[in-house]
Amino acid sequence: MASESRHKQERYKGLPLKVGFLIAGVLLANIAYAQPRQEPGHSIGKVSTEGNLIVMELDEGVLGKANLFDLVGRTLRFVPEGQGYRGENVALQWDADFGTPLSGPQVTLHNFKFPYSGKSWDTFSVGSNGSITFGADSERGEANRPGRVAAEGGRGGGVTIGRFDQLTQAARTLINTVPAICVFLKPRLSGSRYIKEAPDRITITWDLTEPVGGIQDFTWVKTTNRFQAVLRSDGVIEMSYEQVAAKDAIVGLYPVLTAGKEQVLATLTGKKNVSVAPHFNIQKINVALVDNLFVKVTLEARGPVLPEGDPALPGIAYRIYFDRHKPSAAHSGSAEGNPQADAVWTIRGFGAQGRAASRSRYFATGPGVSGEVKASANTLSIQGILPAALKGVDQVTVYAEVIAPGNPTAVDQVSPHDVRLPAIRGPEVDLSSLTRQDGPFAVVYESFHYLALPNSRDLACTVIKGLGDNFDFLAYYSDFRVDNQEAGTPSNGPLGGNVTGIGATQRGLESYCSSGRFQWAFVQPVYVGSNQMQERPPDGVTANNNRDIAFYAGQLGERSPDGKMLGYNLAMSQIGHEMGHRWAAFVSAKVNGETIPLGPTHWARGLQAPVAFPYQRPIEASAMGGGVWLDNFDGTYTQLDDDYYVPATGWSYLDLYLMGLITAEEVPDFFLLRNLTLAGRDGNGHPIFKADRVKVTIQDVIAVEGPRLPAVTQSQKNFNTGIVVVVEHGNKPTRELIERANGIRERWIDYWATTTGHRSSMTASPHVSASEAQGKPSVATPTGASK
Repeated sequence: MASESRHKQERYKGLPLKVGFLIAGVLLANIAYAQPRQEPGHSIGKVSTEGNLIVMELDEGVLGKANLFDLVGRTLRFVPEGQGYRGENVALQWDADFGTPLSGPQVTLHNFKFPYSGKSWDTFSVGSNGSITFGADSERGEANRPGRVAAEGGRGGGVTIGRFDQLTQAARTLINTVPAICVFLKPRLSGSRYIKEAPDRITITWDLTEPVGGIQDFTWVKTTNRFQAVLRSDGVIEMSYEQVAAKDAIVGLYPVLTAGKEQVLATLTGKKNVSVAPHFNIQKINVALVDNLFVKVTLEARGPVLPEGDPALPGIAYRIYFDRHKPSAAHSGSAEGNPQADAVWTIRGFGAQGRAASRSRYFATGPGVSGEVKASANTLSIQGILPAALKGVDQVTVYAEVIAPGNPTAVDQVSPHDVRLPAIRGPEVDLSSLTRQDGPFAVVYESFHYLALPNSRDLACTVIKGLGDNFDFLAYYSDFRVDNQEAGTPSNGPLGGNVTGIGATQRGLESYCSSGRFQWAFVQPVYVGSNQMQERPPDGVTANNNRDIAFYAGQLGERSPDGKMLGYNLAMSQIGHEMGHRWAAFVSAKVNGETIPLGPTHWARGLQAPVAFPYQRPIEASAMGGGVWLDNFDGTYTQLDDDYYVPATGWSYLDLYLMGLITAEEVPDFFLLRNLTLAGRDGNGHPIFKADRVKVTIQDVIAVEGPRLPAVTQSQKNFNTGIVVVVEHGNKPTRELIERANGIRERWIDYWATTTGHRSSMTASPHVSASEAQGKPSVATPTGASK
């Protein structure tokens, strides 16, 4: 998974974890990977060392506060009143007779129609992720909004949100997307759903588990999550929680508001500035209240704004500030903006560089704002709920500025203007203290979540400012969880070292506080209690499928004298794959005049990508994707190893070339299989596919990307990874965190040496400076390669 905002490929089609691999890599790479300029990072803590580990103690409150689920043993009751609901928290009301199991998400009512969101419904969709949606679009939800990506939950019905959405943000952006009830919306839950219909009500019960046994999971065994919803014919809704192990979810009511009534709160006037392009010169800002719930901001420029798809869009930023106090005169529109502002909504131009630049688009970020940006003629429009920092404030100062790509300061500004806020009833409440005196609410919810995700540039800057620019890679581990539904992490970085010919170029070093060395890193810390931070699965855990590391216990144990698999296999899968994104997989090849992408971001499923120096099995496909394919010479191909990255694997010849570790002459010809169609399985269970074969050579890649520079004789061979343990303010790393981080560190050094054929070395030390020379690595010849 490459990149930030979150970051797996077509290769994962058909399995829940697989689906997200491509989604993460493509969407998130297009967002963070493609910005020619990023806001610079800054230090968010202090660093020290403990042996060969880096300890980062975060500043107080830098990741906000967790808000964990606190409704077990309680029932929430919502009673319709006018166009909204009044709610209360009462003692548990639980029906132990679940009724009939559901075989699919769709439910049809036979005794009454349920009134919700301005209509009466006799059908609805019950999601396996703890949600209910209504209407023809009920199984699409957020997936169809601009910039949204479907998570696997959509196939199970109900609300669909993005794989890497933080629940704090997803809870806000669900507003006005699809009529929904989130009883306990948590992506990746699975299990049984039941229906029991009576003359005046229908009871829906969920008995679910969090995902177990996988590399991206937090548990090896099933957990119990039993909750219930009662929908009554009079519109009353009850949500009850009998036993819930999970601590994060979205709970609430999301009827769609259709009135669209706007009340203009203020109009800010900008100045004509002919020294900048018309789309950078803001002439007017309208601030309005929509349906007494949303704050809407419309920017009007002197000329047409850039349309989505314009290659000049990436790097543009329009910032709108909301401040309880007037900003000081010292605020001069710096690239960092005004860090003292209470809330900032930013319209950003995102997109891919080079050949993929046509995918550029706008996206909005900030507390409470929806990601959708409406661009029309001279205007850009966004809306969202009032930021929590402004709750109860009756007047706010609004101002704005425009940032152009590559410019260190704002190119245009709109002066501060006082805006009076009417009594806006925010939809986010504390459900545990809800009473009938609260409300009525048109929309009402609470987001239960772990700590906010840190900014990856801030993490890197904290280390580099504290210990120097001495690291090629940074990997973060913590004893706290962040607001991410997966235990793994995407990756990104500035691609330091100035390598060309790999389909991606160095950019934004200063944003990571590096003068040239730093290359790539995890986006967020990996939690110490997750599966991938444990040395091995617990004794007695059995594998459910071949995506579970326990499935390979016997085979992998053959390498070890004690009969156990090498430790931290899942950690090697994660760190090897993510750091591999520093070089792969972004290249294309020109074959018979056609430019063919071999990725993007992860090697295509049909790419022949055998590993040159296997990590632990005789046949392995690249950690970056592709597969090992056997040509049956009858139009079919047997997949000997697939593109899934469990257990940990090494690098393909193409990877090693892009890494600068083998010459172009050492890369054997390979091929790409297109139009894959499953045709059966062989006697060992390997899938057989019909496909169209396209021969590819390394020269076909060079024809598109140019030669890899620096070449092998001058390329970097010795690398240093900072293994960073991250703790909250005032805390010390636990013994468990230290032991596991050290175990990963030691295994990473061995993994790197093995999978590069000892043509490269890896240190993992906070004490190795950029000028310190490493011993020249020994050189192995890849099997099947020419010398």
